[in-house]
Amino acid sequence: MTNSMNKPPMWFWIVNALALLWNLAGVMAYLGQAYMSIETLEQMSQAERLLYESRPAWVTGAFAVAVWGGALGCIALLLKKKWAKPVFIISLIGILAQMSHSFFMSNNFEVYGPGAMIMPIMVLIIGIALVLLANTAIKKGWLS
Repeated sequence: MTNSMNKPPMWFWIVNALALLWNLAGVMAYLGQAYMSIETLEQMSQAERLLYESRPAWVTGAFAVAVWGGALGCIALLLKKKWAKPVFIISLIGILAQMSHSFFMSNNFEVYGPGAMIMPIMVLIIGIALVLLANTAIKKGWLS
């Protein structure tokens, strides 16, 4: 097939641009948590501060892998590179590790309430969707 036949459709670029913005917002959230100031900590409730301060380092590491991997995967898609898929898979593993702590090993939902489940579920769904998007792009010959 020629390159013109394997050209990604416009929706691919739009979805990827939105996914990159989503992941860059995640990077900003990670940086905000990883480098939180004492002043910001002092503004938290005691329960929120205790939850933040008791978070294991591996959860912060998983958060970093998830968001930086997602952003890098989106950049790889914009560059039409097949290595986007394994990067998205690594990002998804980071998401799963981070969310397993939030759902099963902490009192996150006691502190923030049941509404705190919405964002982790959205993150998981988008992480899976990005792996599927990369897989589809590879099968359709959009990536090299």
